[in-house]
This record gives sequence, structure tokens and C-alpha cells, in this order.
Amino acid sequence: MLPQVSEKSLLICEVLQKASPASLSALVRIAKQKKIKKGNHLFWDKESVKYLYFVMEGQISLYKQSANGEKKVIFVYGSGNMLNEVMLQDLPASINCEAFSDSLVLYFPIKEFEKVLENDYPLCKAVMDSMATKIRRLYRQMKNTTGSLRGDKRIAAKLWKLSQDHGTPCQEGVQINLELTITYLADMLGSKRETVSRQLRLLSDEGLLIQNGKYFIIPNRNRLMEYFKAP
Repeated sequence: MLPQVSEKSLLICEVLQKASPASLSALVRIAKQKKIKKGNHLFWDKESVKYLYFVMEGQISLYKQSANGEKKVIFVYGSGNMLNEVMLQDLPASINCEAFSDSLVLYFPIKEFEKVLENDYPLCKAVMDSMATKIRRLYRQMKNTTGSLRGDKRIAAKLWKLSQDHGTPCQEGVQINLELTITYLADMLGSKRETVSRQLRLLSDEGLLIQNGKYFIIPNRNRLMEYFKAP
């Protein structure tokens, strides 16, 4: 049985840290949480979604699927992140939402959450800021997928960002705490598995990457950034 949602647990979520005491009290009354197994979905593209979701534990991925079934992972979010601000627009979902690992999510009925936003501008701005961050990241992804970067530099840039969002220090450098298969990394980049495998070997040969099973270690994040930013 899951523990009861408390105001303290709400503060795990970055957006909700901006809520006023009155808003936190109101949110606790409407908050629910649930566990979701790796590979299961919170919602599907084009589905009508009635809840706003936040990651409490684990990792959740957002992805699109092409007409021929190819998967393109857009984001992978960990603890504290809001997942679907776009649902406030009251339109069907425009992306798939899948558990990357066994996870715990917090969720609120959208209409009830909107009532709280009406009386709390700092919270409303935090939601807008979260959405703006996603938009900026999408702009960067567009740059990295339009041929302006070589494939190895695209992978280097993606691994650098993942090490920033999901990395923890280890003896060899910074480990990305996601169980990343080469296939899943290819889905993130919209590339072929064979191409990604070859380019990962190149980064490894350059001393920019260590593969430890399904985990990647970045020995020096500054060197990796210099590599993908170099002309």
C-alpha cells in the first residue's frame, strides 16, 4: 500500500516548490500517486488525458512513433519533473508516455489543478517555466537532428545532457544512471542501431566514454562538451 501524499512529498517536485502554503494544502487534498512498471504507459499519443503527472521515483520517457513504427524518444525524466504541462491546453495528448524503469508518479485531476493555479501566480509561472524549458530543449534537439552535427557529435551531445540530468559521480567520472541499451540510445537519436554502435566505439577509442554493461560513464564531461562543440 502506498503512503499517503503529504505536503512534504509534494516538494520533491520542482514546480510544486513554488506553490504557496494555501496551494500546497489544496493540492494535497486532490493528489494521488501510483506505481508503474517498466514498459507500461501512463498515456498514449492522441489519448484524452485527465491528469497532470509528476515523477516521484524512477524514470519516465516521452516518445513519438513514426508511421512505420520507428520510435523516437524525446525526453527521459527523473524524480521531481512534471511530465505533461501541455495537457492544460485541454487537447488530446500529442506524445506517448512510458515508464523507462519501475517508477512512482504523482498525479492531479487537471480541472482541479487549474483552480489552484488561478489563485497562485508563482505556481502558475513555475508551470510555464517548466514548459519553456521543454521547448528550449526541443529547439536544441532540432538543431542536432537536421544534419548540422556529425553523428558522433550528436551522440556526444546527447550523452553529455544525460550525464547532466541523470549522472552521479563515480570513481571513473560521471555515471549515467539509466539502463541504456544501444537500441534505446538509437531511438533517442533517430538513428540506426549499427550506426550508433560504431559511433560509440569511436567515442570510447577517444577516451570520452566508458561502457559498463548497460551503463555509460563519462570520464570528463568538459572534454566531451569540447568534442561536440568543436568545429
